[in-house]
Amino acid sequence: MIDTGTKVPEENEIGFEEAMKRLDCLVESMESGSAPLSELVDRYEEGAKLLKDCRKRLELAELKIKEVQEKDAQMIAEPMGQDTNE
Repeated sequence: MIDTGTKVPEENEIGFEEAMKRLDCLVESMESGSAPLSELVDRYEEGAKLLKDCRKRLELAELKIKEVQEKDAQMIAEPMGQDTNE
């Protein structure tokens, strides 16, 4: 089995879907143009961290899917033959 390095999320760690929602909110608030520059920088920094975390989670999910596919491929036997009703 391939070790994907997945870890159990910590209690204070938000889930992928929540992180994506937060990213959407950050982008909307930044695009509105109503926040002062200092807040924009803070929001950008938070968004960059969330984006990094989401990308990492997606990469881990992709590795896990590949692992399952490889495991399934090993379990599937070659077809015995094809029925030719000619």
